[in-house]
Amino acid sequence: MAIEAFGGPEQLRPMDLPDPSPGPGEVLIQIVASGVNPVDWKLIAGYLKNAFPYRLPLVPGWECAGKVEAIGPGVETFRKGDKVWAYARKPELHDGTYSEFITLPDSAVALVPKKLLFEEAAGVPLTGLTSWQTLRLQGDVKEGAVVLVHAAAGGLGHLAVQIARDAGARVVGTTSSRNREFVLGLGAEEIVDYTRENFVEAVRRLYPDGVDVVLDTMGGEIQTRSLELLRRGGRLVSVISPPDPSLCQAHGVRPDYVFVQPSGDQLRSLGALVEKGHLKPHVSKIYPLADAAKALGESAAGHVRGKLVLNL
Repeated sequence: MAIEAFGGPEQLRPMDLPDPSPGPGEVLIQIVASGVNPVDWKLIAGYLKNAFPYRLPLVPGWECAGKVEAIGPGVETFRKGDKVWAYARKPELHDGTYSEFITLPDSAVALVPKKLLFEEAAGVPLTGLTSWQTLRLQGDVKEGAVVLVHAAAGGLGHLAVQIARDAGARVVGTTSSRNREFVLGLGAEEIVDYTRENFVEAVRRLYPDGVDVVLDTMGGEIQTRSLELLRRGGRLVSVISPPDPSLCQAHGVRPDYVFVQPSGDQLRSLGALVEKGHLKPHVSKIYPLADAAKALGESAAGHVRGKLVLNL
């Protein structure tokens, strides 16, 4: 499914494009399932065309699970038939994961954990790596830390809660009341219903001295107000936009911004968490590839619990 012009999800069309061939250090993956993420409809809308080189027709999609179909020269880690997953962002926007095949550097690919179906695995690479890089790397979350995860029931949030818990952190999640039991089941100790109460006041009641890390998945006013509930020396880590350095300095907070990077090594770390039972992706709905526009419409509408996935 590809677009020939930027616009809404209705721009997606089924197309027959040439099969890619793996170059040196690359693997050719036959995609079984692709994760659906907000970045996909933003890409189709043209929001990223000034951030990356692009070429039309353009196939969206940045995460997948499938089987190795072929390997390029110099690849020793994989062989044909291996079940793999990958965060499939490339320097040029052109060939994504809403397709039957994709070539990727072997350094961005890892074996799928045996506990996961392809459809489950496809929903992890982008959001799982984002959670890992924001919390384990930038946030430096360790045992005993208090972490606030915004939109804790979402595609990124529900994995972030589990990854923070695995590190020994205490987790507070913002979500609506309908997702309360779901987020508590992920390991969060406390829930703040942002639809019914002021989240800053609610978190301050729970932790008067402030929390150690806030994972900002919302941006805007939510990001700015989150400064009020961090302790001095705490970290505001955003995946939406870089926090204002002057505001962070005034609150004694360290600002961080993460634009997730592909990493096969980190995918293997996530796979180890899956095998230990410490990380379980939740797929709320599986769409056939032909219904990709419907999946993107649901993603754009928001309030998806866990992930949406396309089955190829």
